[in-house]
Amino acid sequence: MPALDESAAAAVDPLQTHFQDGVAPDEIEQVYHLKRAQPMLQAFTALFHGSQDGVIVRLLVLRELASDAMDSAFSRADINTKFAYLIPESLETVLGRLRTHGLLAWDNPAAVYRITPLARNVLAALDTLLALGKPEEDEAEMGFLLSQVAGAQAVGGITVDQLKHLLGRLVELHEEFRDAIASGSEFRLRASQAKWHMACDWVEKGSVILRAITSDERADSATHRAAQAIGRAQSQLLNMQGMFSRALNQIERQRVHLGQSGLSTTDIKRWLLAHDDLASLAEDAIDRPVVPLFATPAEMIDVAETELMMERVAPMAPGGLPNGEDAAMTINDNPAMQAELDDWIRRLADFANLDNFPIMAEGAPKSVPIQESLLPASFAVASYRASLLPLLGDPAEANLQGPTAELARLPVRFDSADEMIALDDPHIAAISRATLSLNLDLPSTPESKTQDE
Repeated sequence: MPALDESAAAAVDPLQTHFQDGVAPDEIEQVYHLKRAQPMLQAFTALFHGSQDGVIVRLLVLRELASDAMDSAFSRADINTKFAYLIPESLETVLGRLRTHGLLAWDNPAAVYRITPLARNVLAALDTLLALGKPEEDEAEMGFLLSQVAGAQAVGGITVDQLKHLLGRLVELHEEFRDAIASGSEFRLRASQAKWHMACDWVEKGSVILRAITSDERADSATHRAAQAIGRAQSQLLNMQGMFSRALNQIERQRVHLGQSGLSTTDIKRWLLAHDDLASLAEDAIDRPVVPLFATPAEMIDVAETELMMERVAPMAPGGLPNGEDAAMTINDNPAMQAELDDWIRRLADFANLDNFPIMAEGAPKSVPIQESLLPASFAVASYRASLLPLLGDPAEANLQGPTAELARLPVRFDSADEMIALDDPHIAAISRATLSLNLDLPSTPESKTQDE
């Protein structure tokens, strides 16, 4: 019975299956906010669910339609002309998906497509991320986060979560730079120092925004605390300039120079790193090593002839032949399983016989609950019988040979429903609601079945 209660609770709220017992998802604040944003999340799901190629085609179609600012509506003929380079089946699939999830709206009276405001908001967010999320242009990866904070502050809709994202990135950069300094690697230090300079440029731009946030009297206390924490993180980041300088000076003092050539180990390492294939540097530079020859071919032939001509007597085993032993006994479970399958087929065959069918109306067979045919039986036997029920009426299985094919050819129909019913049985507490009924439309022999098909 507890299994029935859990399945009923999962049917009411499928999200509950991901949480521990006694914890309601609606009691968690983040779940509440995510459920409120479900239309927006469904829009992103429509765009990004599936293969990478499908995502590119969907974004291509939606961005091309939204980029045409002169026309607010598109007929199907206009869309076909605009996307003549796509095959019609792919274009139809993309349009259907975008229309189903509210990114495209179909104006039935005018027979045109229109871009929805939700689609424009999604594309605006993606365009900002694509423009500011290029690693080669923003190694510190702060541009997009800072642009979100700046835009929200400009329109008066800044949230604490946006500030926390920026604070988290500053903390990550501080830890990354600290680990680079502790490593003592010159190359890692110089790479981190270049990223640090780029981060400082973003810090200078962010300082103006933070001063505006802290001086805003309308901001709540949580926003003020988050802005102050960002300010402290920026100060720690700026103070790392001295740490970089001291670490690089220490490496400079320990640098090893190669004689009077003016080259150092750093120069050689940099030159080696510039080559993709270091093994190619050894070509025509190292000759094959000397191969010592400890035996000439003549001596090798003499030894081989001696070994071949020598008469060898195979030593006899001291104990003679071993005594015989009986083969180990093994038990095969297949006959028991075969007997159970044959018994199950006979029961269903008796059920399919109209003369022996115990439940009859006036000339019309009735359906029988599945538990009346499966039980009484142990849990293992009932489970085995239930696993064979989907084979009833299976045309692919019926064309084969064997007991399961004989089961599939029986004129019996199996119908099930997505619910559970409780049973008064010592072995089975609950079972899925299902019925067995006679399928008079099916032939009873494989020959007639093949002819009908």
